[in-house]
Amino acid sequence: MQLKPIEQTFSVAYEYKLYFTEHLFNIQNPLFKEVLNAYQKNVAVKLLFVIDQGVADCHSDLVSDIESYCLHHKAHLAYTTSIFVPGGEQCKNDYEQVNRVLQGVNDAHIDRHSFVVCIGGGAVIDMVGYAAAIAHRGVKLLRIPTTVLSQNDSAVGVKNSINTFEKKNFLGTFAPPFAIINDRHFLTTLSQVDWISGVAEALKVALIKDVAFFEYIEANAVSIRDRDMEVMQYVIYKCAEMHMYHIAQGGDPFESGSSRPLDFGHWAAHKMEQMTGYGLRHGEAVAKGIALDVVYSKLAGLISAPVLTRILRVFETIGFDLRIPVQTTNDVDVLLDGIQEFREHLGGELCITLINALGSKKDVNTIDNTLMKEAIDTLNARSK
Repeated sequence: MQLKPIEQTFSVAYEYKLYFTEHLFNIQNPLFKEVLNAYQKNVAVKLLFVIDQGVADCHSDLVSDIESYCLHHKAHLAYTTSIFVPGGEQCKNDYEQVNRVLQGVNDAHIDRHSFVVCIGGGAVIDMVGYAAAIAHRGVKLLRIPTTVLSQNDSAVGVKNSINTFEKKNFLGTFAPPFAIINDRHFLTTLSQVDWISGVAEALKVALIKDVAFFEYIEANAVSIRDRDMEVMQYVIYKCAEMHMYHIAQGGDPFESGSSRPLDFGHWAAHKMEQMTGYGLRHGEAVAKGIALDVVYSKLAGLISAPVLTRILRVFETIGFDLRIPVQTTNDVDVLLDGIQEFREHLGGELCITLINALGSKKDVNTIDNTLMKEAIDTLNARSK
């Protein structure tokens, strides 16, 4: 007897919100309680907090504020404990940090109706999100990002990951959070490097999608450099909105295809992070990667010299160092290996996003290595 294949099709709707506030764990601020109460009304939801050690160091009252807040709202919030993990890319390079989170989930008896609450920068949020996604096949995650880059980019998406085999984001999941809460107060203690790093992601989406947004950043570059909080809040809001819209409306939220426009500048950025032992912050590397690809776009005849000058001047005014960290011919060859690694990470044929005008992207399937080497030389000569 010939048996027919059994077919099944189903779809799952995902919904999550990004909230904006200040002093989230002030007892007078109801937002955190209300977000959790929206999941299960009139039930105390069990919470495990995983906190970036650097954030805890800068905000010494954070844990006591969390404990007081949860005690005050104990009818809705059941605090268990807080785990502290190192911030920065090191936490994504060390699988022991994933194990620590998993141990915490186990010890606190966090189940699929409980929450892991992650407070930290983008790397911590990536790592904790990965651990939460594999515990019990997925426990609920609430993200509280604490850097510009995580508030406008890495925490608002559906991806979680760690690094292994000396490759960025080699292990990871697609697992949307329950919600994200941006607290602007966390930004007040950022170093200048961390303050500007996330703007690279805003410039990324502006350059490929929205010339008006690029012009806003261009007009306010000095204010951004000088830490104008209101300007930065608009940059974060607009960038996050564009990222979330692309995820929902771009037709490929889990990246099953080969085109990833939101990775503009990232093939080189990921490789430079790895080459420098992750001494470069992700935003710093993205700025360099975008600069390299816009110089290449100019050399390939896609954009004019005046457009290129405008783009590079905005990055430089904000305070980015655009030099590509290569010293030898071998360094250049290693960097260019990142093109193939990027293709492998995507799967399928190579697809690199360039621009052919401000606010307009152009995907290409080949890169001329000779021209890219010229782009590296051109950019480094400019940055001397």
